[in-house]
Order: sequence, then structure tokens, then C-alpha cells
Amino acid sequence: MTIRVLLADDQALLRGTFRLLIDSAADMEVVAEAATGREAVALARSHRPDLVLMDIRMPDLDGLAATKLISADRDLADLKILVLTTFENDEYVAEALRAGAGGFLGKGVNPDELLDAIRLVAAGDALLSPAATKALISRFLAQPVSPRPDAAPRLATLTPREQEVVALVATGLSNEEIAARLYITPVTAKTHANRAMTKLGARDRAQLVVIAYQCGLASPGPP
Repeated sequence: MTIRVLLADDQALLRGTFRLLIDSAADMEVVAEAATGREAVALARSHRPDLVLMDIRMPDLDGLAATKLISADRDLADLKILVLTTFENDEYVAEALRAGAGGFLGKGVNPDELLDAIRLVAAGDALLSPAATKALISRFLAQPVSPRPDAAPRLATLTPREQEVVALVATGLSNEEIAARLYITPVTAKTHANRAMTKLGARDRAQLVVIAYQCGLASPGPP
């Protein structure tokens, strides 16, 4: 299956470089390019790509606002967003995750890392760069989020095991790490996470992290 990618970056040279790299991979292709956030939203709706490679700093509408609009569009529920930016700081990571991004990388990544990131996020897994540590998730993502009024009924849809898995996903653990912690297989851990995403209406694991904090399954930890 070919991963269809929309490039959103205001620098034509960078878009050209990303296009060459992505089109060189046998399992992905660039279907459109956007120079502004507003163009990214329009092209996402018209081309229906599998993934948007989204820059943050763009004219007209920035990448975070564009990500929010795309994530709020029910017709684009299956579209994944990977934020790639020069400005790799804590606040941007938290805002990107809240906006609905499935991953966040700095532009300093090497080509193979970028292609692997596209595959990972397109498959629905969360991806954070090394700068976006587990402590960052606790400190910057959890603290500003108020508990959801519908937290109890939403959590009631999950089995006890699914709640355990979601809580561990929120700490940044991989399926393999969750499996080792709960003495289950990685496939079983992924199955529980996927079922929880379906029940909670999360588009990917990154959004599952946000919901876990909003519903109180995860709470801020020490930095």
C-alpha cells in the first residue's frame, strides 16, 4: 500500500527536497504541495492524502491552526499529521499534540528517520522526537488540560485492561514496553490500544495520550 503524502511548508526548496526524498521511497508518494496553512487544509480536503507533513511557521494560517482544522473535519478522520519544524521546543510539541498531530520531529532528522516517521505515523502510532521526552508530556501536555465533564462515561466504555494500557501509552511506552510491564504480547498490547482508540474516538496514539490526561487516566508526573 502506498502512503499518499501532502507537503505543507512555505519554503519551496524544502518542499522540493522532501518531494525527492519521499518519491524515492517505494511505499510512498507526494500527491500535493501547500505553501500556507490555508492551502494545506484545502488540499487535504480535495486530495484526501494519508498523511500531511506539516510545518509550523507558515503565512496566512500557521501549521498548528491548520492541524486543528484538519483534525476537526470528520471527513478527514483517517488523515494523519506529522509536524516537522525547525522550532523544536516544549510549547510547540504540546500544542501540536493537542491540535491533533500524530507526531513531531525537528528538521534536523536524517532522511531515513523521516521516512520511518512517516510510516509510523501513517500507521497510527504516536511519534515524538528525542527532544519531546516523557517528562515533557507530563509537564506541558497534562497540566493545562482541565478534566473533561464526560470523563466517567467515556472511561466506562473501556475494560480494566484497556484502561491499564491507555495509562501506559500516556507515559510514552511502546507496545513492547507495555507488553513487558503487563506480561502480555506486543500484539495484545496494540489490540487493546486500538480498541481503546475506537471507543474513545481517538484518531491515533498521540490523541489517545491527550484523552488519557483529559479523562484522568494519566496525571502530571515529576519532570
